[in-house]
Amino acid sequence: MARLKETYKKEITPAMMQRFNYTNSMAVPRIKAIVVNMGLGEGASDDKIMDEAVREMGVIVGQKPVVTKARKAIANFKIRKGSAVGIKATLRKNMMYEFLDRLISVAIPRIKDFRGLSPNSFDGRGNYTFGVTEHAIFPELEVDKINLTKGMDVTIVTTAKTDEEARELLRLFGMPFRK
Repeated sequence: MARLKETYKKEITPAMMQRFNYTNSMAVPRIKAIVVNMGLGEGASDDKIMDEAVREMGVIVGQKPVVTKARKAIANFKIRKGSAVGIKATLRKNMMYEFLDRLISVAIPRIKDFRGLSPNSFDGRGNYTFGVTEHAIFPELEVDKINLTKGMDVTIVTTAKTDEEARELLRLFGMPFRK
């Protein structure tokens, strides 16, 4: 069992029940999924960059990502309908907990001049999104083999009804929010 899943069951659930006065442990919010998205911009037209990005994200998240296609043409950006514009991976269950553990304990502390994640990046429904400017912070990647630095967005989808509940849930998981 993943370390954070065990922590959720033994420590986070009782703490959340006490803090928000839940009567049933099934009412406690939990993390449903983590979506990792990488938009490739002008690199999407180059197959070599796309293949490299798919390989690198596959190493980071532990599963093969899906190539996302443009829904409509945008002439100013030279994007045709149906052309590849990025990649994404949706993580659930144990893969999700393993990724979150590596993200919180290893990758985020490696960000240069890191002062904490914004506590205001919630969407009003309990989901949290933040951006990473350099994908090289993940230790699974060999820095020597990275040709192009790419950024990514990480969205943590929770079952929380409010942002306050979701913020407390992620704080108990160890998410380093700015004070």
